[in-house]
Amino acid sequence: MEQIATKTEIFNQLQQEILRLQGLSKPTTGSAIRTGLGPVEAACPGGVFPMAAVHEFLSYQKEHAAATNGFISGILGRLMLSGGSCLWIGNKRTIFPAAMKIFGLEPDRIIFLDLEREKDVLWATEEALKCEGLAAVVSELSELSFTESRRLQLAVEQSHVTGFIHRYYPRKENTVACVSRWRILPLASEMDSNLPGIGFPRWNVELRKIKNGRPGTWQFEWSDTGFRHLSTAIPVAISQKVSQTG
Repeated sequence: MEQIATKTEIFNQLQQEILRLQGLSKPTTGSAIRTGLGPVEAACPGGVFPMAAVHEFLSYQKEHAAATNGFISGILGRLMLSGGSCLWIGNKRTIFPAAMKIFGLEPDRIIFLDLEREKDVLWATEEALKCEGLAAVVSELSELSFTESRRLQLAVEQSHVTGFIHRYYPRKENTVACVSRWRILPLASEMDSNLPGIGFPRWNVELRKIKNGRPGTWQFEWSDTGFRHLSTAIPVAISQKVSQTG
């Protein structure tokens, strides 16, 4: 029995070492944050949304970019519950700051940095990810090479800041060092009791890649209490533009 326990301990140690090398350190006691994305978190290594890591999101249409920003804002609302600020960097701002309050965010805690050139966006993103005083960094850009993404991942491993890279219409879906790759599509909202107006935002959440986890697709709705998993599948009516793959 003792030998079995020893083998189990060795296996667990090796697993944690592999995660560390991949940029996914095990959360310390009390540091894990629940995003409300139940089945998505269950698909992540250790059953916890990866923090101190860089996540990549892909969008190919304006409405998809808007949905992706809303989904990221919902996660940010959870990450910033205990305080801290977020730096949102880009050269074509695609989000309306006042609307972020829907997701439990106060716009005055989001620092927007609008730059002209994409290479400046990338430089600012890397420098921001090195800042331990930030809770998260969101960067909107199109192209990201493996080497560039590796520098970003190394930065967060030191600072423990969580990064979100939102790539709008990239030329190809090349390999990057980010711990995950997501595709978020909007779903038609629904009002209770057929009341007029617009219902809560809904998303088709596709986790295409997650290191040491299980990719999958789920559907979620935002409500007064946060993310709510939709157990009944809804057809994705928004057309999906076929992207190039590398």
